[in-house]
Amino acid sequence: MNIEQNMDPELLTLFRTFQPGNGFPALEDLPKARILQSESLGRPPQGYFDNVVIKEQNIPGSDGAPEFMVRIYWPSTKTPDELLPGLLWIHGGGFVVGSPRENDIFCMNFAETARCVVVSPDYRLAPENPFPAGVEDCYTALKWMATAEGGGAVGIAAQRLAVGGFSAGGGLAAAVALLARDRGGPKLVLQMPLSACIDNRNITQSSYAITDPRTWNRTISTQAWELYLNGNTNVDVSPYAAPARATDLSNLPPTYMGVGELDLMRDENVEYAMRLMQADVSTELHIFRGAYHGFELVALDSAIAKLALSEYARVLIAAFSRI
Repeated sequence: MNIEQNMDPELLTLFRTFQPGNGFPALEDLPKARILQSESLGRPPQGYFDNVVIKEQNIPGSDGAPEFMVRIYWPSTKTPDELLPGLLWIHGGGFVVGSPRENDIFCMNFAETARCVVVSPDYRLAPENPFPAGVEDCYTALKWMATAEGGGAVGIAAQRLAVGGFSAGGGLAAAVALLARDRGGPKLVLQMPLSACIDNRNITQSSYAITDPRTWNRTISTQAWELYLNGNTNVDVSPYAAPARATDLSNLPPTYMGVGELDLMRDENVEYAMRLMQADVSTELHIFRGAYHGFELVALDSAIAKLALSEYARVLIAAFSRI
């Protein structure tokens, strides 16, 4: 596919400045890839979502796992004794790179615009810690948010919890929603997997079509899944690793899914949304015309990125208001 052919004009101007691997570094050299990822993404410029307080703290791991950091965001207008809805937000990075700080744009937008407390876990990364380490950390963070001594202490109303994430974080968010259902965990008012990595098989049309080295592409996707699954990609894969493998999608929370038209994960996200609806899960799906993977993070001034960020916040506000 010539990815430029149907690209949004504003995004195309920026895309043509990208070099191969720009924002999506090769995974053969993970230390370098992690540095490049950290340098390419981060806090939004001054003037975007400035009315947000951020702090970091460690929380205990579960079942002997080490403690880990969570990055917490809340609106500066929050009073000390006020309880707000809570969003568990999971960063992307192909399961092998990334940190919560690199999703500040998402988290600050949610905290300020949807007026909620956002908790973003610094979950363990593969290949040093392959599946299920990362998803277990994320689920542990969700359970922590639902406790009085955890989420209650930072101002979270435990009856109004949602989970979301971007890219690999979107896949982890979908997995956390499955875990919460299957383990009788905290009740969720919404799951919001965005541009979600949910199928390790890479068998859809879009997974074959997106090969341009300037965006998340087939080569990088295949490498990332192999590292996350510790090479076990040709055997039955747990739905908590690749949620598209789940056979039962009933009784999941209301769902919003957003993905770009020119995103490798487009087709697996469309199929997952259709299956959710077929399982009677209330679901909204938005395909952003002419958008590539991660456009919201790298093209903040574009009309389509502004539309996406405002829509994500609108969906959260609506979900939290139903309780």
